[in-house]
Amino acid sequence: MRKDIHPNYREVLFHDTNADVYFLTRSTIATKTTREYEGVEYPYYPLDISSASHPFYTGEQRQATNEGRVASFNKRFGAFANRGKK
Repeated sequence: MRKDIHPNYREVLFHDTNADVYFLTRSTIATKTTREYEGVEYPYYPLDISSASHPFYTGEQRQATNEGRVASFNKRFGAFANRGKK
């Protein structure tokens, strides 16, 4: 292997903030923060979604809003569409 061309491959603590689950695995991701986990300090990277919270893996459907995207869009910008009609 050539020296000084490979990324730093080390253990990194990933945190699924949605499900509040921690994963310790090896990665090359660059992190700026660290966090202590089971008495050892690791590079830390928060995640929005992982297999612990994704509906495909959990079998649960989470509904973010009560209305759909189109209804939300029309509610916000519907007045502009009707302005040009006479």
